[in-house]
Amino acid sequence: MHTHIFKSIDGCDIRADVHPACGVSGPAPAIVWLHGGALMWGSCAYMTRPEQVELYTRAGYTFIAMDYRLAPESKLPDILADVTDGIRWVRDRGPRELGIRPDRLALIGHSAGGYLALLAGARVRPAVQAVVSLYGYGDIAAPWYTQPSPHALQHPRVTEAEARAVVGSRPLSQAGRERGTFYRWCRQNGVWPREVTGIDAAVSPHALSDFCPAALVDAHYPPTFLAHGDQDDDVPCALSAAMAAALQRGGIPHAYRTLTGFGHVFDDHFSHPAVIETFVDVLTFLATHLQD
Repeated sequence: MHTHIFKSIDGCDIRADVHPACGVSGPAPAIVWLHGGALMWGSCAYMTRPEQVELYTRAGYTFIAMDYRLAPESKLPDILADVTDGIRWVRDRGPRELGIRPDRLALIGHSAGGYLALLAGARVRPAVQAVVSLYGYGDIAAPWYTQPSPHALQHPRVTEAEARAVVGSRPLSQAGRERGTFYRWCRQNGVWPREVTGIDAAVSPHALSDFCPAALVDAHYPPTFLAHGDQDDDVPCALSAAMAAALQRGGIPHAYRTLTGFGHVFDDHFSHPAVIETFVDVLTFLATHLQD
């Protein structure tokens, strides 16, 4: 594995960890992987799962885990700019320095990373060859995010002072799970979209649509694989179902898998037969759209 700084902005370095494909002679197709963490915490340094890296690299893909600036210090337009700049860096530097094929590129994300992968699928041109969203979402303007979360309200209430105490003002691209306190406050008060985008949905109800992948599907949208646990109490499974419906209406090749009885982060149970089967399906989907 090799670490690269693909972007520095406002004193914040943004990294990409590159894991070369195994047993590939010549340039390999590549996966750009985006971590979860509600866009508020995380890093490819500690959220990348070794068993999944091995799965993809042994299948012949170079695996590129990519950081991005985090909210609320940075807002969604800047976060998306980091993702698009990272993809541009992969395409520009990939053939010479990374040994990858820039014309065979997939985006894979989990949870908020899945959301970013879906959003980049709509925004990045030329389009990537495939998108995979695991328990992600295609709509940030719906009540599940703009209204208090019943699941979050089952937990002890967080005050705004407690929430603000774990975040700052300087941009950063790596942070620990202690910032989950800020996320819980956002979900308990239905203010995640405001804190992440800088847009108050109550004042500008249509302004969030530019950041909702389900509303941005067009004829150029990449083939997409979606998977979600039907017992997810953080990101409702209905969000992936709605994204699948948008892809269906747009005539976009896609697959949607529901994992019965699983909650959020279903790949915590990586050895479970249903999870294994889902990742086999992911590999089949990638082979269809990335391999010659």
